[in-house]
Amino acid sequence: MPTYETYLIVAAHAISFACMLLLTALPLLGILQQEGYSGRSTMRWFYKRGNILRRRYSLLTLALILVTALLPLCFSFAGVELSLLVATVGYAGICALFVYSFRFALKVPFKFTNRGRRLFAACFLLVAAIAFGLGMGMFFAAEAIGSRIAHALLRAVPPALLPLAMPALLVAANFCMKGYEVPHSRKFLKRAKGMLAESSCIKVGITGSFGKTSVKHFAKAILERKFRVIATPASFNTPLGIARCVSKGGLDCDIFLAEMGARQTGDIAELCDMVCPEYAVVTGICAQHLETFGSIAAIAREKGVLARYAKRSVIGATASGLARENSLLEGRDFGADNIVCTPSGTQFTLHLGGEEIQVHTALLGRHAAEDIALAAALAFILGMTAEEIAAAIPAIQPVPHRLELWERNGLHILDDSYNSNVLGAHDAVETLKLFPGKKFVVTPGLVELGELEEKENASLGATFVGLDGVILVGETLILAVRQGYLDAGGDDKNLTVVPTLKKAQEVLSEKLSEGDAVLFLNDLPDKFL
Repeated sequence: MPTYETYLIVAAHAISFACMLLLTALPLLGILQQEGYSGRSTMRWFYKRGNILRRRYSLLTLALILVTALLPLCFSFAGVELSLLVATVGYAGICALFVYSFRFALKVPFKFTNRGRRLFAACFLLVAAIAFGLGMGMFFAAEAIGSRIAHALLRAVPPALLPLAMPALLVAANFCMKGYEVPHSRKFLKRAKGMLAESSCIKVGITGSFGKTSVKHFAKAILERKFRVIATPASFNTPLGIARCVSKGGLDCDIFLAEMGARQTGDIAELCDMVCPEYAVVTGICAQHLETFGSIAAIAREKGVLARYAKRSVIGATASGLARENSLLEGRDFGADNIVCTPSGTQFTLHLGGEEIQVHTALLGRHAAEDIALAAALAFILGMTAEEIAAAIPAIQPVPHRLELWERNGLHILDDSYNSNVLGAHDAVETLKLFPGKKFVVTPGLVELGELEEKENASLGATFVGLDGVILVGETLILAVRQGYLDAGGDDKNLTVVPTLKKAQEVLSEKLSEGDAVLFLNDLPDKFL
């Protein structure tokens, strides 16, 4: 029978294993956070064909099994407890190497927000409890066998299998925490919704498959010339993101710009019910998020919810299924044409309610002109004159990581790392080709395109023909990009495949020289690699 001391030793081992396993599970916790704490989406991602992280956890498990099996055998002469201690040290060493391997690989690591800390604590308690139960179960099994070696092996090896169970354990802990998190979030959202309802500011919803953040950013820059404007920061486009913006800064403004994202049917309706937008901007429809929506028609219907909800609409999309009722663009002349793209900026003719204005912006790419035109149309409808809008456009700054140009040591660096839509990716490549010198692209491919993922990535690869270097990052998505590039006549000598962005930068350091240009296209968060 186990003594009091046995319980303490097993508990100490359980706590040690839980600490080490939770550190190795930080990438998974980061994925769970990126998936909006959706256990179903996280599990679907983890077991997706070709998932790199699942392979790494399999290798981690194999290494732990080898270490925890060999070390107790080698040190069995020293007694059960000492051999277990050696196995635990070996276990810790393997886990430390695994954690170190992710030190530079993680682009969107787990954030210890209030909810994140609560989830981490719940995961720790669950893993520690399971490790303790496993330890005691193995103790009784070893006692029944009555062998010193059996004692060491049965108590050391089973915890090595836990990394394979970590996705399910984290999802289980997350599910248990929803009993607290869901009511807590509802209370937070209800308070923000009340603040929005009480505010007399004009509320504008901005959605679409692409360009939401850019149009919001440009509209704010233009409207601030005349009005007090608050816009949701960065890519905060979920109910909790908007609520955080409202609760933190208040609504002391004339106009509130709310970016609205959607990954599944019903998301836009939930956001509209919260914000109650009077005006709607729908930037455009493409295959982005086809993986979760199933069809472009379904995407168009979901984005069109905003257009139908608002009393007035600024519509930038033309996809079938998108309603244009109450559109203030109907029968009026808004838009951009005669677009000329250069390495130093973009020139175009801006149409505003029948007026034509020649405009130049330092922003790059055709989509910059189109997004500015949509933001200008909103500003015009909200009361700004064409002259006021034209005066504001030259001062517009690029949105960080969206075809943002950096000059470093004579190099032209195009940072389009937050772009993951088909249209924007092709536009970014065309912009890269405008630059003098040698031209390189670094990309892991495009995601969330469902059944079109292979086709669209192959099409993207075809656009790389003519570039001096193509560096593909990762494993999961690049096969279609590579094949599309080669099928279109690309030179295999100019193609390089690397596992991480850090490796891509090392390759570039050997190839780039003054006057060259490099495009970082869609530097995806870890959930897509």
